[in-house]
Amino acid sequence: MTNIREILAKNLKEHRRKLGITQPQLAERANLSTHYLAMIEVVRKFPTADVLERLAAALDIAPNELFSVSPSPEEAMEKLQQAILANLDHAIENAVDRAIQKAFAEKCKS
Repeated sequence: MTNIREILAKNLKEHRRKLGITQPQLAERANLSTHYLAMIEVVRKFPTADVLERLAAALDIAPNELFSVSPSPEEAMEKLQQAILANLDHAIENAVDRAIQKAFAEKCKS
């Protein structure tokens, strides 16, 4: 998803569905026609700032949430794996350092 209209359409649908409301219900909450809302959701129209604010208020979210891009599950999983590996590398380095320090300390005692 590369264009802002598609991002808006996807997020609008997702937030509407999370609330469990239909297009007509959201249109009524935002004081819009159902047809206009449908055109936004199928990327045929792009709303003004005023309409974006009304949609966000009707969905009980901040306007910027209509444009946030969530990573795909695969991207999220890869980021998690990278973070785990980085933490594991750090833990191993610390354990090796402690083992070397302990061995050195014992060697110095004898």
